[in-house]
Amino acid sequence: MNRYKLTISYDGTCYSGWQVQPKHVTVQQLLQDALKTITGERVVVHGSGRTDQGVHARGQVAHLDLHKPLPCEKLQKSLNGVLPQDIRILKAQRATASFDARRGAVSKEYRYFIWNADVVPPFLRLYRTHIRTPLDVDAMARAAKHLVGRHDFAAFTANSRRVMESTTRNLTELKVKRQGKEIVIVTRSNGFLYKMVRSFAGFLIKVGKGDVKPAEAGNVLASRQRTTRVPTAKPEGLFLWSVRYPRA
Repeated sequence: MNRYKLTISYDGTCYSGWQVQPKHVTVQQLLQDALKTITGERVVVHGSGRTDQGVHARGQVAHLDLHKPLPCEKLQKSLNGVLPQDIRILKAQRATASFDARRGAVSKEYRYFIWNADVVPPFLRLYRTHIRTPLDVDAMARAAKHLVGRHDFAAFTANSRRVMESTTRNLTELKVKRQGKEIVIVTRSNGFLYKMVRSFAGFLIKVGKGDVKPAEAGNVLASRQRTTRVPTAKPEGLFLWSVRYPRA
């Protein structure tokens, strides 16, 4: 088998997320269909992680195996020639047989974009979450600092009943910064729980509005319980920004 690593960018607006789902159009399914068209092989594309409906990716990473080798440049061009224009293969590389896009990832970075003004430009409406209420970015940043580190993030997962080995994650970065009318939340971790980043965004938006005090972040963590203090923010502002792997 010949293993390949793909770096993929997509606009998630029209898709029901990354993962294959019956009766739904997903990014993974379209990639697998495109590979069948190009190679004649039934191929499973393994992503570094899932993205939900309406969530975008600047740098999703995936791996796949082909029986017959194909030059990387040809694989990239052929896929981009078959895929819809809102899904692009940015890079195709040969990978070792041991490379695993999900298990091999050292960290992932997500960025959540907020347009904080009365009117959002129409060409940004699908890629920014629109919040009209003025947000206190300094308060949001103070709250974010309480969440950085290795913690049990059960209070920041949207499905507390989902069976999982652990809800503890090492959050190495959570920053909030303003650039004019745009606010960006940058977060990086070795792994994320279900809708964890959108939960961070929802909580920090409430802090920015003054509904929750920044110091409450520690109490929310300690509670390990999902409450109304942690709503799930809308999907359109979220991007899977990059995935990091150990250097060879």
